[in-house]
Amino acid sequence: QVHMVGSGGGLVQAGGSLRLSCAASGLTFSSYSMGWFRQAPGKEREFVATIARYSGPSSYVDSVKGRFTISRDNAKNTVYLQMNNLKPEDTAIYYCAASLGLASLLPSAYTYWGQGTQVTVSS
Repeated sequence: QVHMVGSGGGLVQAGGSLRLSCAASGLTFSSYSMGWFRQAPGKEREFVATIARYSGPSSYVDSVKGRFTISRDNAKNTVYLQMNNLKPEDTAIYYCAASLGLASLLPSAYTYWGQGTQVTVSS
């Protein structure tokens, strides 16, 4: 059974930093592309970042480029999202996700999802 547990969210002032983690179990982690998505109140879930399997290339939504960095530690079955220079518009529930396919911007490409972790950025 696959479990994905996200952590690291919290309340931070604008300009601050947070690092999200997502620990996965029950799957061959290195074989999966990993993604981070977020959902703000009243909005649809949106793509944030993805990193290909076997620590391949990564990609980001334009609004976080230069501020967020996705990385993975295949030995620890964990994917990270380092978020710097946070802005109030980054406030959302952040979800990690795993896909057996190529890294994708589409939520439908991901099979397994974490439970979400809340990030709140105050102005």
